[in-house]
Amino acid sequence: MRAVACFCCGGAVDVSGAGLARSFAAEVVEPLLDRVFPGLSYATARLGSGSDVLGLDDTMSRDHDWGCRLTLLVEDGAPVPRIIEVLERELPQTFQGRPVRFPVTWDAARRHNVDTATVRDFAVGRLGVDPLGGLSAVDWLSLTGQSVLEVTAGPVFTDRTTTLARCRQVLRWYPPDVERYVLAAGWKRLAQQMPFVGRTAERGDELGSRLLCAELAADVVSLAFTLSRRWQPYAKWRGTVFATLPVAARLDLRRVVAASGWKEREQALAEAAEALLDVQRQRGLPTPARAVTPFWDRPYRTIDEEVVRGLLAEIADPEIRRLPPAGSVEQWVGCVDVLSHAGRRASLRDVYEHWN
Repeated sequence: MRAVACFCCGGAVDVSGAGLARSFAAEVVEPLLDRVFPGLSYATARLGSGSDVLGLDDTMSRDHDWGCRLTLLVEDGAPVPRIIEVLERELPQTFQGRPVRFPVTWDAARRHNVDTATVRDFAVGRLGVDPLGGLSAVDWLSLTGQSVLEVTAGPVFTDRTTTLARCRQVLRWYPPDVERYVLAAGWKRLAQQMPFVGRTAERGDELGSRLLCAELAADVVSLAFTLSRRWQPYAKWRGTVFATLPVAARLDLRRVVAASGWKEREQALAEAAEALLDVQRQRGLPTPARAVTPFWDRPYRTIDEEVVRGLLAEIADPEIRRLPPAGSVEQWVGCVDVLSHAGRRASLRDVYEHWN
């Protein structure tokens, strides 16, 4: 984000959320901590919620939950309540002409927004599971891309801890067996719906055909993220970040959703599927000769079952092998109030256990 003139301090400042957080940490919070808590092992960062964590905030972002926000993380056993108390008492009223204490959507009180916690508690609060304690296959499947990005995507300004970098490293990507399972589920979703693009249109249901194409395009995007080993953000920024993936240029998804005839839309889907299978092949993952095959003796196409079978066949973890190809919670839960809530997502682990 470009720098603008700041008349309150006589100079140009970076008005991005991350830039403001960096300055706030360096000029205010870190000197205060070093004075009051000498020797404290801490990290300052801009993590958690907010478009600025992804570096995607703009002037519209400043209408709520934007400002002097900072993430302050400490090691287990650090005096978190005491640190919060000192911050509340010692922080200034304003910084660079902006209020330090302001309400946010989850807290109407006017207080500082230096989110202070141990690394472990912060991660659990975002993920619903403890990445420092070791993640089971079911733990991994209970994560969403957005929840992981809230821990790993934002900038870290200072890190004197021993755990934050380790936590972010653990969350870089799925273990191989979990990745294969999630990919298999993604291909399965395409296979189950793709034949209906033509069937609905030929029955006169053009709207239904287009709705299916939009859903299938979203599934292609999700597969593209997984094959690119990139965590998928929530819906507002999904298309923006998708466009940065190398494979995105090979996927003509505008044709999938906008072409006038169902055959052209299906052809665009088929081409996208073949491009994704090529990425899978380049990654050294199991791939058949083609992604798309005829659907019975009907004039429609679908995903070759061998794409799914090949991925599932390479999974060694018996816990995952016993699961139906439903994938991660993001692939079978659509409710935002569940997906965006760490505790509710964590409770869905019981569903996987039941399936096992």
